[in-house]
Amino acid sequence: MSVDLPIRKIIHIDMDAFYASVEQMDNPYLKGKPLAVGGGGKRGVISAASYEARKFGVKSAMAGNLAVKLCPDLIFVRPNFERYSEISKKVKAIFYDYTDLVEPLSLDEAYLDVTENKKGNPSASLIAKEIRERIFKEVGLTASAGISINKFIAKVASDYNKPNGQKTVNPEEVISFLEQLDIRKFYGVGKVTAEKMYQKGIFTGLDLKQKTLEYLDANFGKSGRYYYYIVRGIQNSEVKPNRIRKSLAAERTFSENLSSEIFMLEKLKHIADEVSRRLKKSSVAGKTVTLKIKYSDFTLQTRSKTLPYFVSDTSIILETAKDLLYQEKMSNSVRLLGISLSNLNTETKKKPEQKSVSVQLKFEF
Repeated sequence: MSVDLPIRKIIHIDMDAFYASVEQMDNPYLKGKPLAVGGGGKRGVISAASYEARKFGVKSAMAGNLAVKLCPDLIFVRPNFERYSEISKKVKAIFYDYTDLVEPLSLDEAYLDVTENKKGNPSASLIAKEIRERIFKEVGLTASAGISINKFIAKVASDYNKPNGQKTVNPEEVISFLEQLDIRKFYGVGKVTAEKMYQKGIFTGLDLKQKTLEYLDANFGKSGRYYYYIVRGIQNSEVKPNRIRKSLAAERTFSENLSSEIFMLEKLKHIADEVSRRLKKSSVAGKTVTLKIKYSDFTLQTRSKTLPYFVSDTSIILETAKDLLYQEKMSNSVRLLGISLSNLNTETKKKPEQKSVSVQLKFEF
């Protein structure tokens, strides 16, 4: 099959239950036990769950009190992000032995472009296997990998043989792989979108592929074009070794709902301090301040204001957040407040043009 695609061999590496696995590695008592990182306390939310806990249905972003109902023997530990960052740096150092084209998505996952690599190995599958073996030997943790012609397919594939496995989708297998894929497995299709697709008779990639671009645009807005192309294996996004941060935020969930704006202002001061600290640590500043409010009924509201200059100072961030807080009367008591800075001075005005080449998709994977 001849298509207009860049010649790329992409690996997506995803550490297995990373935060929980680090805790189990550091504390032998926790090995083999259902574990949740974070989520303790009355209003806690889980950051990560071990595979032993996942068997009971416990997962990240779940409320801790619900997790305990699913798994009464669940053990909660406080997150230790300094330790996770330390381990993450060791893992990434291994990546750079193979290629400089590494795009971290978070502490526990990254894309690697190994089309041309430092080892001179033409097989992306063998490189992924070697990287996973080194991570286990040198760091003590397991990782899973997906290998294919673009970032989207590689990311989907990395979830296939978890934990401690890998899957390669060869160029000639791309179309059949995507056609058979459950729509819920498509990266970028969330729970709400999946339900909407189900209602419209879209259950697999093949169902999605049968919809026209006009239909997808009409029913799914800006995302319609994205769905149209990815189901055909078309995604020209490069692995970007220097990902540009587009926003920086901090938020707090409260143990008791707040109904007084005086108490909210006190909390906002701490949040603004944290945002300012993170901005200065990253040597960035932003123009757009956004206040995030989650009410006791779980409805979410955001209010934004763009300033004429870049800011990183606590006092200006706090004053702007105050203005946004008083901008509109609260509709309910509040369980979460957050502040984010976007429109950062790291953003570039123009992206370089994507060069692609028409190739016969038959080269060693």
